[in-house]
Amino acid sequence: MTTAEMASGVPEVMNQTNTMHCPATQNLVASILPPILIIEMIVGLPINIVALWIFCFHLKTWKPHTLFLFNLVLADFLLLISVPFRIDNLLRREYWVFGEAWCRINLFMLAVNRSGSIAFMTIVAVDRYFKVVHPYHRINQLTTMQAGWVAGLTWIVVMALRMPLLAIDLLHKNSNISLCRSFNSYDDPPPVIKVHYVVYIGEFFLPLLLLLFCSVRIFCVLRQRQMGKRKMVRRAIRTVGVIVAVFNICFLPGIVTGLGGMYVKNFRPSDCDSFRLITQLFSLSIGFTYLNSALDPIIYCFSSSIFRDALKSSINRLGVTKMKVRRHSSTADEG
Repeated sequence: MTTAEMASGVPEVMNQTNTMHCPATQNLVASILPPILIIEMIVGLPINIVALWIFCFHLKTWKPHTLFLFNLVLADFLLLISVPFRIDNLLRREYWVFGEAWCRINLFMLAVNRSGSIAFMTIVAVDRYFKVVHPYHRINQLTTMQAGWVAGLTWIVVMALRMPLLAIDLLHKNSNISLCRSFNSYDDPPPVIKVHYVVYIGEFFLPLLLLLFCSVRIFCVLRQRQMGKRKMVRRAIRTVGVIVAVFNICFLPGIVTGLGGMYVKNFRPSDCDSFRLITQLFSLSIGFTYLNSALDPIIYCFSSSIFRDALKSSINRLGVTKMKVRRHSSTADEG
């Protein structure tokens, strides 16, 4: 299994030309993964619609932090409008019926969602880091307009790194079979595919190291300053902790099983049983990757009191219950 196959969301079925010579069975995946993705859609779609509604119509105060969270919602919507096509593809036993152009766009949007979610989760954590560890740094004086430029530049970089998915024909036809996958198994991958491999792996490990660094530094600084009981500090620790947890739950299983598949293919090519097992585990890990659209709203609630109070106000207007909403000053903490 190549790293490119990891990004597609569907591992490649091995054929006679593959160096593994191990026919991969996906019957278990075809029966388990679609219901998981459907449940994630049912849960994630209304939650993200509510989040987008609150951001667009009920936030009276926009700050850099809330702007970054809003872009995290947008990244999730790219996933939510793309996953149904992958569900259909799985239910049809990987037969793609939506044409070559939408195949490229669909895989591109899925990859951009993953990259965008990782990027903005990392930005939110770094924002918390600077506010706690370096409270007087000029980064903390970022205006909403400047934060918008940062978000826009982030999207440009994310989409630019995923352009290989739009530059190559991804619809592979074999007899009566039409498969929409990121790439075939190349003996000598083209340069753009090698770039894609590097991006897929790097965009996990580099943010992970940065998130762990932010967590450790916040914890150490707070211990030195003996500030563990302050409400703002507890929120900062909680925010970064939630981001690290969501990050690992959603993206770690795919990386571990994907790299495991690469190891088996390159160093144990005759071990077909292990290859079949790791291939199916990777396929099932896609359910964790797409779970981020349902878990990201937890980050909104934990990291922004402005969002929490807007949500409470919206619930109060429904008349179901009465939740306490604090009043924000112009300098109110975003945590």
